Amino acid sequence: MQLAREGKDLGMECFVLDDGWFGHRDNDRSSLGNWTVNQKKFPHGLAHFSEQLHAMGMQFGLWFEPEMVSPDTALYHDHPDWVVQHPYPRVSIARGQYVLDFANPEVVENIYQQIVKILRTCQVDYVKWDMNRNITEAYSAYLKQQGLPQGEFFHRYITGVYHLYAKLLQAFPDLLIEGCASGGGRFDLGILYYSPQIWPSDDSDAAERIDIMTGTLLAYPLSTFSNHVSAVPNSQVRRNTSLKFRQDLASFGPLGYELDLNQLSSDEKEQINDQIDWYKKRRQLLVNGTFRQLISLKDKNKFAWEVEAGSNQMVGFFRKLAKPNEALDQYFSLPNSNNMQTYSINHDLVVSGRVLKNFGLREPYQFNGSNGDTAQVSDDFQSYLYEIKQV
Repeated sequence: MQLAREGKDLGMECFVLDDGWFGHRDNDRSSLGNWTVNQKKFPHGLAHFSEQLHAMGMQFGLWFEPEMVSPDTALYHDHPDWVVQHPYPRVSIARGQYVLDFANPEVVENIYQQIVKILRTCQVDYVKWDMNRNITEAYSAYLKQQGLPQGEFFHRYITGVYHLYAKLLQAFPDLLIEGCASGGGRFDLGILYYSPQIWPSDDSDAAERIDIMTGTLLAYPLSTFSNHVSAVPNSQVRRNTSLKFRQDLASFGPLGYELDLNQLSSDEKEQINDQIDWYKKRRQLLVNGTFRQLISLKDKNKFAWEVEAGSNQMVGFFRKLAKPNEALDQYFSLPNSNNMQTYSINHDLVVSGRVLKNFGLREPYQFNGSNGDTAQVSDDFQSYLYEIKQV
C-alpha cells in the first residue's frame, strides 16, 4: 500500500501485483497451479487489498502463469497425466515447473475455475499473463487416450489457450489481459484477438528496446506494446541509462513503471510526475496514432519515430552512441507533411510543410567538446522529442 500511495501521488493509475501472491510462493520453484491467496502475505485477502486500491482511485492488476504447474502442488500430485511429457520414465523439468496439457479440456476447465474464483472475489482490472517455460517433449496423454494423433498436439494446445482466454473474457468483458511474448513467443495476430496488449520482452533496457520495438513496429501498432521504465543498472544487461532516455522511449505506446518508487530521489520522482502528466495529455496520440520510422533501418545508431493523429505529430529522435565530430546540420524528412500547411515545432519555431517534407527536421545538436552552450543532447543514449502541430 505504501508503494501504491507513492504511485498514486506520481500520477500512476494501475497498481500491478506481480508473482508471489499465491500458494506458498516464496521463490519461483513452487505453487504454480495453486491459485489460492497466500494468507501470510495477504491476511485479509486480495479483496481487501483491491478495495483499498480502488478507494484511492487506482486500478488493480494481478499476475498469473496459467499454463504452468509446480511439482509441489496438489494439482500435479492428483493429475500427473495433465503434464506435457513423453510416456517414458525420465521427464524434463525447467525453471522448477512443468507445462500443463491445454490440449485436454479438463485442464483448461480446472485452471479456469481457479482463476475465475479469484477474479470474482476481488475487482481485478488487468491480468498480466506470463509464460516462462517453453514446451519440450511435446506429447499429450489425453490425445493418446482419445485416439487422436500426437501431430495435432501444438494446434490443440494453443486452441486450449485461446479457449481459456475466451471463457475469462466472456465472464469479465471489461478485463484487460496482457499476454507474454518473451517467454511464450506469442506476439501473433491470433493471440492479439484476446490480449490486445503484449509484453514484448523481459529485456527492458531502453537501448535494447529501441531494436526490439523498431523491428516489431514494422508489423504491429504501438498500442500492442507494454513499455516499462525500469530501474538501472538494468537487470538484464547491467547498463545505466538516464531516466529521460528511458521515459522518452517508453512514451511511444502504453507507458508503465517497473521499479521501487521508495528507492528514488525527490528529483527522480519529480521527473516521473512531470512525465506522466505530459504523457496523459498526449496518450491518445502516442498509443493510437499512425506510426512511421523516419531514418533508414540500415542506420543502427540513430532512430527517428513519428506518430501522427489529425493535426498533431510527435517525433522521437534517439541516438545510442555519441559521435564527437559528426556534422552538426543533419536532417531527416517528414514525408507525410502537407506542403500547403504551416507547422509549429515545440510551441516555438514555425515552418512550412514544404520544408518539413522536402528538407526535414534538424537532428538535435549533440555535445562535441566545444558547444556546451548550444548542445541539446550529450553523452551516450540520447533522446529528443519534437512536438509538431498544424498552425
